[in-house]
Amino acid sequence: MTSTQAPSVTGERADLLATLEKHRHLLRFTTRGLDDEQAGRRTTVSELCLGGLIKHVAKVEEYWARFIVDGPSPEDDFDTMTEEDWASRAAQFRMLPGETLAGVLEDYAKAAHRTDEVIAGLPDLDRSHPLPNAPWNPPGERWSARRVILHLIAETAQHAGHADILRESLDGARSMG
Repeated sequence: MTSTQAPSVTGERADLLATLEKHRHLLRFTTRGLDDEQAGRRTTVSELCLGGLIKHVAKVEEYWARFIVDGPSPEDDFDTMTEEDWASRAAQFRMLPGETLAGVLEDYAKAAHRTDEVIAGLPDLDRSHPLPNAPWNPPGERWSARRVILHLIAETAQHAGHADILRESLDGARSMG
């Protein structure tokens, strides 16, 4: 499994990127030795599978990297989402026919690299944008790039924990302990 090879930075950015990469590694590590069928297998009552969870985290990184640079777009408004939008969102959590674990991991590496480039090249971590209209976002709230990065770290760590449970349910393998 490939590291994202973060651009060279120092200080706060280096710490943020190193922490994000640590949790990315833990997420990817849960798929070690699996084939495509295993990576796509549901092991709990939820729709989650390991490949789908990594697909979701890649989409999350793509979204937030774009948000850091451009802010919210009209497509981000949850009140205007169609049934197709919701179906597409739900498909993020599954490996679809024709998808492979190698392809999912490659897409994740590309999304992670893009996120790292955005973080490394951003002139100011205090740059902020209003959050999009979503049920979980308070109206009018703004997030700085720093807050988005912290959110990415938390989300990746949370999903790495989910992935650990899915893997242990699949074949008893653990990431730690």
